[in-house]
Amino acid sequence: MLSLHSVNQFYGERHVLWNVDLEMLSGESVCITGAQGTGKTTLLNCITGHLPVQSGSIVWRQGGVAPLHLNDANADTRAALGIGYVPHDRRIFSGLTVEENLQIALRAAGDTQGLVPESTFDLFPELYPLRHSRGASLDDENQQRLALANALVIQPKLLILDEPTRGNNAGFIHKLGDVLLRLNREFGLSILLVEQQMSFIRRVADRFCLLHKGRSVAQGSVAQLDNPRLLPLIHC
Repeated sequence: MLSLHSVNQFYGERHVLWNVDLEMLSGESVCITGAQGTGKTTLLNCITGHLPVQSGSIVWRQGGVAPLHLNDANADTRAALGIGYVPHDRRIFSGLTVEENLQIALRAAGDTQGLVPESTFDLFPELYPLRHSRGASLDDENQQRLALANALVIQPKLLILDEPTRGNNAGFIHKLGDVLLRLNREFGLSILLVEQQMSFIRRVADRFCLLHKGRSVAQGSVAQLDNPRLLPLIHC
């Protein structure tokens, strides 16, 4: 589904990502983890098209179609291909209603009509009675639900989330885990997330990629994260 080969990125003179490789298969749930400041969000922004890749390649494969190199594709083009993104700061339009937010997400992905299907609210029934409420009036949990719904309304093939548990309470985190598990295991949606909370990673992910100082230093099954050699690199 998604292949990264020798991806490098810089902020000015600072080398942030160093020759990162990642292979993700359709239907997988993969977690990118590591300590703060190791390039995790930068890597997601390269994948979603919000940052250019300095060197290396990002390739998208789907449904028997010829591989597509994404390096020159912008964020809207990648959304139209089926890449949904939930950034850690949510990026909802606070002055627009829930329904208007969803309509904009659809149009950004190439749906000219922007008609929100009723099924959008099946996963987030809490949002349905709030569909005419402005984003600014929503509490934190419903803003997070709206950010997720914005990514899912385009019916993505790959859902990308940046630290979805950050700032949320244990009850909401458990519900979020239920949603991600259902999306992955019941609907077959591929999921790529950045996360540091180990209990959440173990619950929702199949495999991990550990970044340290911008380098991928370990990849494997989530069970391998119990290796005492790796844990200090996640929370240092």
